[in-house]
Amino acid sequence: MKHALIFAVSSFATGATAGHELDDRDLINGQTLYAQECASCHGANLEGQPDWRTPDANGVLPAPPHDASGHTWHHDNQLLFEYTRLGGEEALAARGVIGFASGMPGFGNVLTDDEIWDILAYIQSTWPDRVQVMQADRNLPHD
Repeated sequence: MKHALIFAVSSFATGATAGHELDDRDLINGQTLYAQECASCHGANLEGQPDWRTPDANGVLPAPPHDASGHTWHHDNQLLFEYTRLGGEEALAARGVIGFASGMPGFGNVLTDDEIWDILAYIQSTWPDRVQVMQADRNLPHD
C-alpha cells in the first residue's frame, strides 16, 4: 500500500511540473485561433475528419480529432508544438522518422510561438482531467 501511495504522489508531481508550456496561456485566444486556423481540418468541435485512421490513396491520413477520442494527448507538448510549427513531415524528420506522409502543414509562418502554445493549451483544456494527467506525464520535467 505504501508503494502505491508513493507511486501515485510521484506520478502526480511529475505531471504537475511537466506541462508548464501550457500553463497560464490565453485559452480564449487559443479557442479563437483554433477556430480560424485549425477547425477547417480538425473540426469545429475537435472531432477530426471521418475515417481519420485510414490513409487516402496517397498514404496520407485525414486530420485526427483533438478531443479525447483522438491521439493528440498521446504526445508530449514539444512534439505537438513542433508538429504545428513545422508541419508533420518536417517535425517527424527532425526526430528521425523519414518518409511519413503527413497532410499537416506547418503554421510557423502564420502563427507566433505563443499563439501555437495558446491553441495547444485550449485543446488540452477540453480533455477530461484524467486525460490531462496522462498527457502531462508524457512531458519531460523542467527546472
